[in-house]
Amino acid sequence: MGRILAIDYGTKRTGIAVTDETQIIASGLTTVETKDLLQFLKDYIATEDVELFVVGEPKQMDNTASESEIYIQKFLQELVMTIPDIPVERVDERFTSKMAFQTMIDSGLKKKQRQNKALVDEISATLILQSYLASNS
Repeated sequence: MGRILAIDYGTKRTGIAVTDETQIIASGLTTVETKDLLQFLKDYIATEDVELFVVGEPKQMDNTASESEIYIQKFLQELVMTIPDIPVERVDERFTSKMAFQTMIDSGLKKKQRQNKALVDEISATLILQSYLASNS
């Protein structure tokens, strides 16, 4: 069984989370500069068995696509062309940034640490992955 890798796509930075080999535990992996994302994913799958990409799907409160969906669609086209053997699923990512920030508060991180946007992106990717795992268990 391969890992599931979650992507919280952003125009500047992208949060990455991954499951263990048994697909039970979701953990934050890293945050990468979005311009380096495809190369990061190619390097990662060269050393780890990944069977699925889960990409956050930002939606408005009325369930319509967020403005950032345009950028995500472009990325998804590049991803499928670059790594065609790994399927992609989408997961609603509404509120993940707020939940990530609350998680940071709840875990006792100081204000300075909570201002680390890369950490927020990584935690958001983890929440996206946990949501996927919960809905598919």
